[in-house]
Amino acid sequence: MVLCLIGVVLSLTVGALVIASVLIASQRARLAADLGSLAGASAVQDGASPSGACAAARQVAVANGAAAQICSSDGSVVDLSVVVSSGLWPEPAVARARAGPESGATR
Repeated sequence: MVLCLIGVVLSLTVGALVIASVLIASQRARLAADLGSLAGASAVQDGASPSGACAAARQVAVANGAAAQICSSDGSVVDLSVVVSSGLWPEPAVARARAGPESGATR
C-alpha cells in the first residue's frame, strides 16, 4: 500500500513538473515576442529600415532566451514569431506578437 502511494505521489510530481515547464516556456515565448516586436517597432520609429527593425527584434528575442522564427516589417508595424524550448516537453512553445502604431489613430 505504501509503495502504491509513493508511486502515485511521484507520478503527480512528475506531471506537475512537466506542466510547469510548459507554462514557463510559454510565458518566456510570449515575453520575448512582445519585447522583440516592441524593439523592432521602436527601431522603425527611429528611422531603421525593415531589415534593421527585424534585426533589433531578433536581438531582443535572443536576449530573452528565444529563437526568432519569422520577422516581417510592413511600414511601421513589426510582426515577430519566436520559439522557446520547453525542457520536459518535446514540442517548443511558440508565440507571435505585433507592434506598431494603431491604424486609424488620429492625433
